[in-house]
Amino acid sequence: MLIHMPTEVQEQTLTFEELMAGLKEMHRLILWNDDHNTFEHVIHCMMKYLDYTEGQAEKIAWKVHNEGKCPVLEGSFTEMEVYRKILQQEGLTVSVE
Repeated sequence: MLIHMPTEVQEQTLTFEELMAGLKEMHRLILWNDDHNTFEHVIHCMMKYLDYTEGQAEKIAWKVHNEGKCPVLEGSFTEMEVYRKILQQEGLTVSVE
């Protein structure tokens, strides 16, 4: 005996922006703690290249110092690679996840 169970299908409506965001795999740029960069240099780089305010950049510097790492930017792999290279040229320890 075969029992037929009714199945409900809910249609989900997405905005164009949500659809496009789903098509791009997001990556994160991670700033790591190291023994050679000063708080001032990290803050300067966060403000200059990532457009953070001084207060935001200070919070990032403290988080990296206390926790060992901090995500500082999110976007496509290509975008994160561009910023990774820039920050590495400034001597910061960064990676893309």
